[in-house]
Amino acid sequence: MVSPMSTILVTGGAGFIGSHTVLQLLKQGFRVTIIDNLDNSVIEAVHRVRRLVGPHLSNNLTFCHGDLRNPNDLEPLFSQTKFDAVIHFAGLKGVGESVAKPRRYYDNNVVGTINLFQAMAKFNCKNMVISSSATVYGQPHQVPCVEEDLHLHAMNPYGRTKLFVEEIARDIQRAEGDWRIILLRYFNPVGAHESGQIGEDPRGIPNNLMPYIHQVAVGRLPELKVYGDDYPTKDGTPIRDYIHVMDLADGHIAALRKLFATDNIGCTAYNLGTGRGTSVLEMVAAFEKASGKKISMKMCPRRPGDATAVYASTEKAEKELGWKAKYGIEEMCRDLWNWASKNPWGYQGKH
Repeated sequence: MVSPMSTILVTGGAGFIGSHTVLQLLKQGFRVTIIDNLDNSVIEAVHRVRRLVGPHLSNNLTFCHGDLRNPNDLEPLFSQTKFDAVIHFAGLKGVGESVAKPRRYYDNNVVGTINLFQAMAKFNCKNMVISSSATVYGQPHQVPCVEEDLHLHAMNPYGRTKLFVEEIARDIQRAEGDWRIILLRYFNPVGAHESGQIGEDPRGIPNNLMPYIHQVAVGRLPELKVYGDDYPTKDGTPIRDYIHVMDLADGHIAALRKLFATDNIGCTAYNLGTGRGTSVLEMVAAFEKASGKKISMKMCPRRPGDATAVYASTEKAEKELGWKAKYGIEEMCRDLWNWASKNPWGYQGKH
């Protein structure tokens, strides 16, 4: 059974979703160790999490600068601390970059995960929540996407790394029945903590819609490129399921509690989304309303492989995890703008 003082290893805990989840774990009384190579994140995010929880709870947070691809970074962690579970976020997540640099993605996302499994097995830590992605559904043959869909077909190297990690987890659990693993398939995480102190700070040109919009709003980018306005949707732009990062963080804690409360969970997948689809233009309009800023747009041709509509079936997570997204796109845009207006150039200030 999970106890408030359970000790959780969070890989990639300095990243966007990781930092928000670490914050919630600490506030709920967990001890947390982060391992992160800071390849696509910054230590300032961890410092801000410490400040948000205050000096007492921040004593329950340990940071280790390390890389899952290096077993010598993992083994000392496991030998020094008995972890009750691992939440595994660490990995690269750019679809376009994965097409250009597949070796880098397989090395980080797949090799890193295999090393993590090896260390966990050696030190008999067999409870795991894994960050997966809606990209495993590829171009879904039906929406909403349901977890039991057997036609998983990722359409790019990033999505395939997530699908391979899922398959590796299923194989290990089948062979060694004492593992308890939950795979969380996120849809489109957006927003920020209500304080505006932590949020999404991608390096380079953003891969995702909302950080791109925010950078246009603060003057870092001249215009938003909308890829395709001829889709068979109400306004011609693609539809996605956007989910507030704080809902996502709470979903991880619900998954953790489910792991500890269920002996025979095996390896089970859950969607984390709202179940509602929102078009690109609807999201732009919601952000304009929240920020009072006009977003300049340029219509561009479709990108190959982009699906028309992807949104989650949320019934399984609601029924089995007791979790449901609380926030709508208005709150997502409000909290994103709060973060963006306080940190227009991200954690590091103007680069």
